[in-house]
Amino acid sequence: MKYSLNIACQTSALSGLRSFIQQALVGVALNDNEKHQVTLAVEEVCANLIIHSHGCNPQDSIQLEIIDSAEKLIFEISDQGKAFNILNYKSPDLKEVMLEKRKGGLGIILVKKIMDEIEFESENGTNTCRLIKWFRS
Repeated sequence: MKYSLNIACQTSALSGLRSFIQQALVGVALNDNEKHQVTLAVEEVCANLIIHSHGCNPQDSIQLEIIDSAEKLIFEISDQGKAFNILNYKSPDLKEVMLEKRKGGLGIILVKKIMDEIEFESENGTNTCRLIKWFRS
């Protein structure tokens, strides 16, 4: 199965994104905890794009495709904003984050822990981040 959603680049669109993902995951071979985790990971990437790459500009949009195959789920997130290659992200020192009482900056760590594979490409002004979750038997 394949599901598609176009999201306006405003944080108010994130609740609709969550609902869309949860509906797409009905009947998928993941337990409830795994469904919650992948929803969180996709939402984190989209929120970062909305806030940091597009500056919450509702004129811009992000495209999400969910591809459900027999062995894995692929979440393909595409946009035309400022490129951010998640693969080049350097995790902050968690002790420093706690000492500074800094908010934010930990979402990408979560995405990398939740998803089994992450791919990134940027071509002709379009950035695509693929988050892949394999089904376990």
